[in-house]
Amino acid sequence: MKKFLDLSSWRTALGNLLPSAHGHQGGSRKAAIGSMLIMAFAVVGCDDSSSASAGPNDEPGVESSSSSSGKVTEPAEVTSSSSEKAKSSSSDTQSEVKQSSSSEKTGKSSSSTDDASSSSVKLRSSSSVGTPESSSSEISSSSAGKIESSSSSVALATPCKTETEDNCEYGTVLDDRDGQTYKTVKIGDQWWMAENLNYKTDNSFCYKDSAEYCEKYGRLYTWAAAMDSAGTWSTNGKGCGYGKRCSPTYPVRGVCPEGWHLPTQTEWNTLFTAIGGQSTAGQMLKAASSWLAFSSSTNENAFGFSALSAGNKYYYGSYGNKGYDANFWGSTEFGSHAHYMYLRFNNDNAHLEDYAKYYCFSVRCVKD
Repeated sequence: MKKFLDLSSWRTALGNLLPSAHGHQGGSRKAAIGSMLIMAFAVVGCDDSSSASAGPNDEPGVESSSSSSGKVTEPAEVTSSSSEKAKSSSSDTQSEVKQSSSSEKTGKSSSSTDDASSSSVKLRSSSSVGTPESSSSEISSSSAGKIESSSSSVALATPCKTETEDNCEYGTVLDDRDGQTYKTVKIGDQWWMAENLNYKTDNSFCYKDSAEYCEKYGRLYTWAAAMDSAGTWSTNGKGCGYGKRCSPTYPVRGVCPEGWHLPTQTEWNTLFTAIGGQSTAGQMLKAASSWLAFSSSTNENAFGFSALSAGNKYYYGSYGNKGYDANFWGSTEFGSHAHYMYLRFNNDNAHLEDYAKYYCFSVRCVKD
């Protein structure tokens, strides 16, 4: 604050001196006046007004909220260049960027004929998802899906498969709706399908609309289709889907065969813990085939889960990421999004995040 000079007090003091300034004491009084003037300038010189320039370590001043001109405008949302979603002017060459907090997820433009092309990237962030929804509609916690089940309550599995031997405990499940039989595998205390589901229902698709892909990689489902939003097979996931909020009753059979269900976030974490932790679960679960090669990441498929890189279908209709990703829906809803598990070709992690419900991912069922 400024230190103002009290002019009235100085005027009084000067008045007492000036009348006798012509007397024999005039010299001494003039000297006194000079001293007082010097003191006045000294006081004014001590001004610490906020108008002075701030030093390099000074914090800028903050205006009072009561000031009509002191309205603070919040900055626009800023996303890093690695989490920006780029699209070309043509929907045939659209690409997205897909990234978790721990790894970049590269994708594939629908205009390319080579699924292993690095020309397109699909970005996924725990806090910003490449969807046309309002950014205010959902905020994803960066810690979502990172909590592993306690090893004290989870049966740990022993690696049972190598390049030369396969000692895993397998079984089969018959889907009596269409007669298809799926290979299953026991990992810890859980029984998992060792193949992607290929049951045809509304809002499910073959990669690039080719039946050949469905035979090998299974179908790609919207979350509503995976949850059986229509309630055809059970009512536990009825009404769940894009643009809707629901309260599913767990376990959710969804589109799975009878006696099986979509995994919850907790069940995915149980699987990760059983095979040694989330940081190496990708290495343990990925099949040796269908993935792009990456020098620092090895696919051991040590427990017979045999995760294939089946790619995904985008909300605008094209397909991508075959060779790069494996994406599996779960039944846990997260506001306008839903949780899913994905594996990436260039790291050994398994990731649990949430994503827009209208994307199409693979389905792996777990036994009731």
